[in-house]
Amino acid sequence: MNWLMELTKTDKAVIAMCHLQALPGDPYFDKDKGMDYVLQKAREDLHALQDGGVDAVMFSNEFSLPYLTDVKPVTVAAMANIIGELKPEIKIPYGVNVLWDAKKSIDLAIATGAEFVREIFTGVYGSDFGLWNTDVGETIRHQRAVNAENVKLLFNIVPESAKYIVDRDLCQIAKSTVFVGRPDALCVSGLTAGTPTDFTALKRVKETVPDTVVLANTGVNEDNYKEQLSIADGAVIGTAFKFDGKFENMVDINRVKELMDKIKEFRASI
Repeated sequence: MNWLMELTKTDKAVIAMCHLQALPGDPYFDKDKGMDYVLQKAREDLHALQDGGVDAVMFSNEFSLPYLTDVKPVTVAAMANIIGELKPEIKIPYGVNVLWDAKKSIDLAIATGAEFVREIFTGVYGSDFGLWNTDVGETIRHQRAVNAENVKLLFNIVPESAKYIVDRDLCQIAKSTVFVGRPDALCVSGLTAGTPTDFTALKRVKETVPDTVVLANTGVNEDNYKEQLSIADGAVIGTAFKFDGKFENMVDINRVKELMDKIKEFRASI
């Protein structure tokens, strides 16, 4: 049994995204509605996801567009405030993702009691956010320094809106990442949130590192969940749970229930 099964008590676990509205310091933060509005919307999404039957939830500053790779302290403070307010209401395992700053994701996790983080921990990329560099050695040392060694690290090896600055085979990336970084899971993504993960790529990664948890990180929906979960150990789902399946919308509890019922039926059949 892998760590994700132990945490969620199920095979093929679904980690649902709780996308926070724009936060203080973000270009599109609504100053008139303020943090009370951000908290209200996060609470609504959290309850829709939980009541809809997901296995775990991950809080992210998804609407802090355009993203930074060196996130401002105000963002982490705002996220910690929201998660702290919601913590008594969280009934399932939860993680965090401070887009796109690995160290600050770990800081937020240890401060809020989150079980896992998802981030870009390795690689150098040409991206929509400029030249995107990482330092996994420093990041893992930081994890230990802040006593977060029990926080599980989900390595996104196909970053959204980015590409390795040199051509590398995806399987080589997966194999070397597991050897060097010892990730708790590898996340395989499409180009952007809501874009389906390439099935062939997902299959190749899992075959290359069969002993590592591999997650379909974007675009899992009612049309492809069987295909994706026949290979992946689990999925991260955000857009498919929202009204009309649109990234910018709030979570629709009916869509959550419908998809989760299908996924649970599929899990029971394998």
